[in-house]
Amino acid sequence: MSATETTVELGPFIAGKAEPLGDSVQEIRDPATQRVVGRVAAATAEDVDRAVRAAQDAFADWSARGVAERGDIVGRAARALRAGVDVLAPVLTAEQGKPLREARIELDKAAETLEHYAGLAKELRGAFVLGLDPGVSGQVLRRPLGVVGAIVPWNFPTTLLANKLGPALVAGNTVVAKPADTTPLTTLRAAAIMHDAGVPAGVFNVVAGPGRETGEALVTHPLVRKVAFTGSTPTGQRIMSLAADGPKRLTLELGGSDPLIILEDADLARAASAASMGRFFNCGQACLAVKRLYVAESVADEVAEAVVQKASRLTVGRGTEKGVQLGPLHSERQRDLLEDQLRRTLEQGGDVLTGGGRPAADELSGGWFHEPTIVFEPPHDSPMATEEVFGPVLPIWRVRDLDEAIERANASPFGLGSSVWTSDLDAAAEAAERLECGYTWINSPTKVYDELPFGGVKASGFGKEHGSEAFDYYTDQKAVVIRRRTREQQ
Repeated sequence: MSATETTVELGPFIAGKAEPLGDSVQEIRDPATQRVVGRVAAATAEDVDRAVRAAQDAFADWSARGVAERGDIVGRAARALRAGVDVLAPVLTAEQGKPLREARIELDKAAETLEHYAGLAKELRGAFVLGLDPGVSGQVLRRPLGVVGAIVPWNFPTTLLANKLGPALVAGNTVVAKPADTTPLTTLRAAAIMHDAGVPAGVFNVVAGPGRETGEALVTHPLVRKVAFTGSTPTGQRIMSLAADGPKRLTLELGGSDPLIILEDADLARAASAASMGRFFNCGQACLAVKRLYVAESVADEVAEAVVQKASRLTVGRGTEKGVQLGPLHSERQRDLLEDQLRRTLEQGGDVLTGGGRPAADELSGGWFHEPTIVFEPPHDSPMATEEVFGPVLPIWRVRDLDEAIERANASPFGLGSSVWTSDLDAAAEAAERLECGYTWINSPTKVYDELPFGGVKASGFGKEHGSEAFDYYTDQKAVVIRRRTREQQ
């Protein structure tokens, strides 16, 4: 999407059709320039009701199809999405701010996740239990739930949707998605691409709009059987409260403050690279970003220097520019919050080793940019340690040993992911058992695999996405007792 391209205008996508813009319109702005790049319809409660009823109408036919057929259709949609990456990536960059390279990575991953669940379709099975009593057996059937409401944030609007869409559709549910009100363009276009690839009308619908109106109308709609949400912990708590009046099934993937622990026997160069990539990818705006770094005191200065070198070499700029590695924060509010967290932390203590403010380049003054920043040894009760920091700032602390590192890591209210770097596999195994979180990487960058279940504990939510386990959250298990006639009855 170039600076001269006509602004995109899109209405809701309901029952296989892109609807007109309508009267209630919201503007979508490029975080790097504040240029208006799109206008979308802000869906009202009435629009949400039409979308949900379209999904309910489509449910009977979709759920009655064989699971292999549903898998084939989702697979075709995934391939169509992958074929459209070069068209969609500029749109994603324009509305979200991330560099084009990262936009392509995100879209490819979204297609890969859909392909993964399409491939798992024939593995969706129930159970058969023999010998409950003489002549009595049992079945455990998996049945789809019905209409699923999928609410997705602005940081990874397509991959986080695919995490929900893949298992939901393959299991036989229909979906109404609500993207963040600042990043709806790519999702609305993706819905049209998937429909053209064979997803039947009403099976996947998209309504854009603010959470207080559009989102709450979706969560509270009586025909929505499940809500799958990714976003902040306070919003997740609000959704829990709204969904209790029903009640509805929930999957909540909420905030995180992921620790990375580096012990003295680790491969320090690789560990420092993992810390830098894990913190600064997507401008640090990821639930699973590395947000706290704990390093054995004997190597802490060496690791800090290596991470500083990597951070200071990152090229900050507009996502459309060649070679840019760090785009803007997504919004003015997001940058204000980050700057406030950094200010309050430094008032308590800590040293800024690199960065610390906005870039000086005049050409970046119109966007929400912030320098990649390293803070050394801030207090353990400062915002850097106790709050979720959603931006390109990484705090580093010295620790005496593994016990202190785990104690500090677990002191957070969050429990999403964690990382451990060490050549001592006994220490790694101990850390994996003791760290209070849903996902632990050992000597590995923070890559999420579709093959493994993913979800958090504590303030990071509950339920699982990814893995075959995700099907458990999009199906009901029904017990059936079957009594055959015995010989005495014949």
